[in-house]
Amino acid sequence: MPISREFTSIFSQDWEINFTQCLPNGYLKYTDLCNILQLTAASHSEVGGISFSDMQEFNQAWVLSRMRVEITELPKWKDIVTVKTWINTLENSRSVRALELYVNGEKMIGCETFWAVFNTKIRRPEGLALPFEHFELYPEHRATLKPFSKINFTNETEMIFEKVVALSDLDIVNHVNNVKYLEWCLDFVDVELILNQKIASFEMNFLKELSLKDTIIIHENLTSESLIFSISKEDKTCFALQLNLK
Repeated sequence: MPISREFTSIFSQDWEINFTQCLPNGYLKYTDLCNILQLTAASHSEVGGISFSDMQEFNQAWVLSRMRVEITELPKWKDIVTVKTWINTLENSRSVRALELYVNGEKMIGCETFWAVFNTKIRRPEGLALPFEHFELYPEHRATLKPFSKINFTNETEMIFEKVVALSDLDIVNHVNNVKYLEWCLDFVDVELILNQKIASFEMNFLKELSLKDTIIIHENLTSESLIFSISKEDKTCFALQLNLK
């Protein structure tokens, strides 16, 4: 798809929160928050000519490597939210993208994401094959108070669950969708922490892809300030999640 006449380097999109996206308390699920943020990023890449469809001509796709989300308050059912996004850095096979979510002009959520260009045939990262010089970069315009980081998951952990990857876990890139990792882990968090919005921020590190019928193990390490989960396959860590509590 050619670059749209509507293209701008800072992009915004409105979404209405529907009931399927909400928890029993009427507030947006953390998983659906991540979906909305990433769908906005996808919309921006589409009008900018570097979407999944454009990249598939070269057997490429964007895959998420790291993500940090800082939350003041979650939107609720029927809220109209505005998500703004721009690119901090983009070079070769890597890009850092910022996102902010607003309700009635008030910023409620900030997010920083780290993306890699992935060859979907050879399953390895490589340089972006499409032109991207028309994107103005904003390296100093940050959406979060802290940048994403490497999660320390090497402390003693407890195995809490084992599962086999199912077809419903996969996405269009033919691997486990990044939001699925978050969903798996959140199912083992104290319900009251989630329903009472006690999560101030969370980070995700995506380390290795998972495929259909892979057997995975979920581990946890709990402290008074944070909850750390990791997901492993054959003793190799594929994913880490850190939930920072209020």
